[in-house]
Amino acid sequence: QPQRRVLLPRPKVLLYLNKRHAGHLSAQLTMSIISRLSARLQNHPKRIVFPEGADARVIQAARQFVVKKLGVPILIGDRQRIKLNAARLNISLDGIRIIEPERSDELKSFTEKLESIQRYGNTNLQGNPAELALNPNYFACLMVATAGADALISGATTHAASGLRAILQVMPRQHGVETVSSMQILESEEGKFGCNGVLFLADCGVIPEPTAEQLADIAVTTAGLAGHLTNTTPKVAMLAYSTHSANPRLASVKKVQAATDLARRKARELGIICDIDGEMQADAAINPFAAETKEVTGAVAGRASVLIFPTSTRVTSPPRWPSISPTSRPTGRFSLVSIDRPPRSRAAPAPMIFSARRSSSPPKRSIRPTSTQNSKTDPPPKHGPP
Repeated sequence: QPQRRVLLPRPKVLLYLNKRHAGHLSAQLTMSIISRLSARLQNHPKRIVFPEGADARVIQAARQFVVKKLGVPILIGDRQRIKLNAARLNISLDGIRIIEPERSDELKSFTEKLESIQRYGNTNLQGNPAELALNPNYFACLMVATAGADALISGATTHAASGLRAILQVMPRQHGVETVSSMQILESEEGKFGCNGVLFLADCGVIPEPTAEQLADIAVTTAGLAGHLTNTTPKVAMLAYSTHSANPRLASVKKVQAATDLARRKARELGIICDIDGEMQADAAINPFAAETKEVTGAVAGRASVLIFPTSTRVTSPPRWPSISPTSRPTGRFSLVSIDRPPRSRAAPAPMIFSARRSSSPPKRSIRPTSTQNSKTDPPPKHGPP
């Protein structure tokens, strides 16, 4: 028997592009961040490009993206192979764009842009531009960089280094920021920590040993994205071995203290409203009882929603997460910040690839889906989640 559809009440105001028009999202506070962002994305559909378009998980995620009327997925790859894999999974490709780089009308202009980057850019782009433009990762990045797509999701079948290399060489940086970093969202069903149970963690895998200046950039850019996604004032904790040490001896603690001062100054210069405190231990940052026990006061103590780690190894294998919240779960691998347009890395099943596209920062324009297919009658993938 068909499952009953449960319609959730929509808030009176849904925001996406401009935070100045303060909206009221109280009706959705009990919903997960993915559900809240999905509702906002339905009002502003986006074009998401997948360089690994022939992968079965990507095809399943693209189908769900269309069914939920969130935008237009763009699959890069061999058309016949994509159609064959979709047929094996009994998945309709209606509303999904397929682009073969070697047959694209944009190939010539993309090659010229890569030549321009090699000649005038600051990146270490090497290789034949004509061959690089045929590479799915570079082709997808060029689509986003030239406003042909709003975001990209990659990493389903390739190593993160391959996708990052193309992104760092092609995509422009955000104004006023030099450091490219990554972010992961951790969400708890209990809602006991962070912003309604949501924590933003950085850096997750781009810079193994960031300097004080890089930590400051990571803190400010992550806070800006967290504030946009939650419509709240981010509370940033600069994590370290100790908490508010008066006479630190460890160089790592001194680095975090210096990064805290730099981050506060940079946030004021860029006009990013947030609370930043450090150095601070993780339990004092997100646990009010621990903060009170350690006599840590301030707007961030025990209420942090953004955690900035001194090294990437601390965030990739945090030993205390299970004890903090057994029900906490990550929304995906990681999303890059400090990039002018949002890329995302994914090496996960179709449901997690599907959820990845909703944590991207807002592009400058939106479109409506070109498909006329009815989402109510469109069947779910045969070998995947509905």
